[in-house]
Amino acid sequence: MLIDISPPITEHLAVYPGDVPFSRTLHATLEAGDSAAISSIETTTHIGAHVDAECHYKQGGGGIDKWPLDRFVGPCEVIRIEAAANTCITSDQLPPTTAPRILIATGTYPDHDTFTRDFAGLHPDAITHLAARGVTLIGVDTPSVDRFEDTSLPAHQAIATHNITILEGLVLGHVDPGQYELIALPLRIPGCDGSPVRAALRDLR
Repeated sequence: MLIDISPPITEHLAVYPGDVPFSRTLHATLEAGDSAAISSIETTTHIGAHVDAECHYKQGGGGIDKWPLDRFVGPCEVIRIEAAANTCITSDQLPPTTAPRILIATGTYPDHDTFTRDFAGLHPDAITHLAARGVTLIGVDTPSVDRFEDTSLPAHQAIATHNITILEGLVLGHVDPGQYELIALPLRIPGCDGSPVRAALRDLR
């Protein structure tokens, strides 16, 4: 069984203030007598469930196409942390885990169609703690691994130090904590700073 953990990408889906929201333009329709339906989309590459490329937060970092594909498919663990709004999750809040991919359900961004600024972030010491355990991908149910007010992006910078991949904007409220297989492949856009994904979990229990 596959569990969808991606929000629907519609014109209602919230984006970071100042970023480009989703829009779709129809260029041909069957109803109009065209032989096929054709449309185009405009949106930020950080829409909904998405992966950050290193060049998004690290000068000289690689584009989205440089992440190895095996980062996005394989064993993961969903953990639930009852984080307070606008706080940073620290290492002592993290349960023991041996999974190489960790998805953190904070519950601090429950409505992906409404942008709120008080979602929880990750403290750099939590990143260091997870890296020491061999974690190569960290996913969150918030728009960013950093709090909105942390404009220097300390969590992103800690992640860059440890060569960890970031998966943001997940929907995890309906997912039980535990072991899963993650499938969340980004688009192959050379040099791009990020990519939306269709993230899903396969229940291994």
